[in-house]
Amino acid sequence: MASMTQTLPAAEQGVRDNAPADMAMLLSYAFELGDSLKNSVLAAEYAYWKDQVLQDAEAQSLTKQFAKAKEQFAECERFGRFHPDYNAALDRVYEMEALLDQVEAVRRYKAAENSLDELLNDISRTLAHAVSHSIKVPDNDPNPKASGCGNGGSCSCGSGGCG
Repeated sequence: MASMTQTLPAAEQGVRDNAPADMAMLLSYAFELGDSLKNSVLAAEYAYWKDQVLQDAEAQSLTKQFAKAKEQFAECERFGRFHPDYNAALDRVYEMEALLDQVEAVRRYKAAENSLDELLNDISRTLAHAVSHSIKVPDNDPNPKASGCGNGGSCSCGSGGCG
């Protein structure tokens, strides 16, 4: 880092334009936030259920079978739907995934992972929108709700691609 103090554009009205940002202070807050997240109930639940999945013999066996099914499907997928085993391989992947989802430790691990992911997405959105409401925030949601440039909504980005 060239300098611990850099200039960031003002995010909200009432803040001086080009107000200096104390990068050391921002990094300190970021570390505090990270520590708070690591010590949160959601992170503890996630770590607990991850360990439970790793210790569950049935989950480990099914995970190996699932990985093998995905590998076989990937081999068929190279040739697309025209491969004679394509549908059978895809059905096997879904079957193994369904069997995995029947294991309590796996179900709870996935739920804990989703809860933690939602929290991290909320934090990312909050931080980004504190700077500007037009900032794109990455999300794992396959059905994004956001609007604006790149999200199918209308905006005034001036690129000619939106509007």
